[in-house]
Amino acid sequence: MLSVIEYRRALHRIPELDDRLPETCAYVHSALASFELEAFSPIPSSVCAYLDAGKAETVAFRADMDALPIEEATGLAYASENSGAMHACGHDGNTAMALALAEYAAARRKELPRNVLFLFQPSEETTGGAEKLCDTGILEKYRAVRVFAMHLWPGLEQGQVYCRPGPIMARSNEVTVHLTGRSVHIGKAAEGIDALAAGADYLLRAYAMAEALPGEEPVVLRFGKMISGAVRNAVSGKTVLEGSLRTFRDETQVLCRRELERIGREIASQTGCGVEVHLSQGYPAVWNHEGLYETVRRDLGEDAPLTLAAPTLTAEDFSFYQRRTPGLFFLLGVGDTPELHSPEFCFDDEAVLPRGLEFLKRLLLLE
Repeated sequence: MLSVIEYRRALHRIPELDDRLPETCAYVHSALASFELEAFSPIPSSVCAYLDAGKAETVAFRADMDALPIEEATGLAYASENSGAMHACGHDGNTAMALALAEYAAARRKELPRNVLFLFQPSEETTGGAEKLCDTGILEKYRAVRVFAMHLWPGLEQGQVYCRPGPIMARSNEVTVHLTGRSVHIGKAAEGIDALAAGADYLLRAYAMAEALPGEEPVVLRFGKMISGAVRNAVSGKTVLEGSLRTFRDETQVLCRRELERIGREIASQTGCGVEVHLSQGYPAVWNHEGLYETVRRDLGEDAPLTLAAPTLTAEDFSFYQRRTPGLFFLLGVGDTPELHSPEFCFDDEAVLPRGLEFLKRLLLLE
């Protein structure tokens, strides 16, 4: 059997994107077969395995397998062998820990307080593989009463596990605003409808709206891209704003959507521009179940995770599992490393992954 380090380094060499994971799935299938676990694929590029311990209830563990479209620049001896793809978000580590946990669970089948369901999913970074997997009814079919996931995290103490009750990761919605005016030569500017000026006005009003919301939970709205016009001496006839909204509560997201649409109507009325505002569905907020969190803290005692001081404004599709059954999302510190999604992202797997694995084993054995 391989160690968690060997799993991670083998996976790091074969990063694949979105829901096109043939090498990765083959590797995970092969590992699970050696533990005498029957693996199956409820959706394309997923690998799931059920360990029947003869119990009435099941605990589930999620691992995400997809990588990012990034050219690796770490110089590691086991660097990516697939050009243009890299495990720059640590999903190789997440998957390696889940494989090692599956091996541990299979060897202790009779000691387990619950059956175990392992969920190796695609498309966390793109289209939400978690939602597609949940829609198959897999959690209900195998009577999952709790679900856990762990993610590597720069900036937190190396090898230490963190968690918090309630919100831990934000809801994410992509915001796109199209403004259509009328382009004319700048010498006849009064005859045009300036979509650039309208876009700038929209941006400032949207920022003011977000900043004026009550401050109980953080809200972030920022536009990172603005495209407008064709030449310097003509009034712009079209502007596109592209940004992102991060919230935590559904009602806050609904309020922001309504206000962004209201601002669009006001701009259209005042400038004559056509204004279309679109928000993507996005991922719901990752919201840790308060009762399960307290159970884990109480039962783990000295081994309980440290409390994360505040939620992060990044997004994760683990939220879809939590909408089906009580779940907790943990962060595993990797210390002072390059940021996630960086071509230089790497971490000391020998110092981090065994400690993360030991924590998962304790979760597995919780009554």
